[in-house]
Amino acid sequence: MGRVRERHVRGGTIQVEHRDGLVRARGVRYGTAKRFAVPEPPAGWSGVRDATQPGPACPQRPSRLSWVAGDVLEGLTTNEHCLVLSVTAPADAHRLPVMVWFHGGAYVAGSGESAKYDPGLLARAGHVVVVNVSYRLGIFGYLVPPGAGEDNLGLRDQILALHWVRDNIAAFGGDPANVTLFGQSAGAHSVMSLMLCEDAAGLFHRAILQSAPLELDDGRDDMAQQMGSAMATSLAGADPAEVSVERLLVAEAAAVAAAQGFGLLGGLAFAPRLGRAPLPAPADVPAAIADAAGRIELFIGYTKDDAAPFVAMDPRVARLNRTPALGRIAVRAGSRAMTKRAFGAPAERLAAAWRKHGGRVGEYRFDWTPAGSPLGACHCLELPFLFGSPQAWSDAPMLGPTRSIDTQLANEMRSQWAQFAHRGVESLPEPVLRFG
Repeated sequence: MGRVRERHVRGGTIQVEHRDGLVRARGVRYGTAKRFAVPEPPAGWSGVRDATQPGPACPQRPSRLSWVAGDVLEGLTTNEHCLVLSVTAPADAHRLPVMVWFHGGAYVAGSGESAKYDPGLLARAGHVVVVNVSYRLGIFGYLVPPGAGEDNLGLRDQILALHWVRDNIAAFGGDPANVTLFGQSAGAHSVMSLMLCEDAAGLFHRAILQSAPLELDDGRDDMAQQMGSAMATSLAGADPAEVSVERLLVAEAAAVAAAQGFGLLGGLAFAPRLGRAPLPAPADVPAAIADAAGRIELFIGYTKDDAAPFVAMDPRVARLNRTPALGRIAVRAGSRAMTKRAFGAPAERLAAAWRKHGGRVGEYRFDWTPAGSPLGACHCLELPFLFGSPQAWSDAPMLGPTRSIDTQLANEMRSQWAQFAHRGVESLPEPVLRFG
């Protein structure tokens, strides 16, 4: 059994758990916001708040990748008041590097509170303090119904969480002057967006981008207009600030359907929009990248078969799966091309831009493939090597029939991620690393 202790953070006192050499604070509220409103820091409180249980996830529709990674929300509740974070730190932490995790899920699914993202092994073995952030998703955070409020609210949530880290992480033995952001998929895209935001400058110093869907901005405003029309039609004149959560999620589904005619862009229908606060206008992005390269060390990569699940979900490929051999061939062929287009080439171009502007950058590719898995080294596959437990990932079909991973490789990856947080690019043994 763990022991419950008290920690003081800005605003009041919380109860945290000490267990197995770690301190955990779960479901800590870093902000508060009315529906479709800009977030604010939470008010102070008297007494002691419990921070020993996971916080809520943002309301969401079922994840389209649950057939790949399993149920990310198992054991969690959902609630619009989901601006929470969790801290995991070694019990003896003192001015340790801080790693802030932003989960993926195409900006419409997932939660930092998921057991699949438990960072206990990373914090303990890497001697780092890890913060898992949850933020508003989909219709609640990235493209609100027309006239209801501002866009990019989820990005504002993330910036507010970084302010909480700056102001409070020393209470857990973390160093606010040594913060690494890391994220996967939409979480990595979030980190990229934060690197472009003036409002986030100085709040972090290194960044790890895992399978970031970059270069998906052209045409987003046109797509957003059609999505907004679909949401308005779905709501049929009802006030979006007053309708039920369930009705908003139906409107969100209508918006996603309207986005499907926009190709790859439609796969990331909800995302931060350039030219809307706190992001710069598209014309100012190159200058923002040059500025960020001078301040932030970058480690960026992807998985060898990143696009395989998305190719497999294409209706044309799904029809071929009636003949399994043909389906496997189609997935392999389509995955190579789409992985390069959507993940590999954009990552390499960003790394090149970083170097051009004098920034320090390293690259990686994750190649490990589970036996018997038709998806290969697919999107999300590196996550069990960094987070969670065998039990947490036991429902993930991407791991193949045995649902197991290479534990030695997992130790190597956690060590490398943590060492990057400690020492940056100088910790990388090669300019481009291969895992597996």
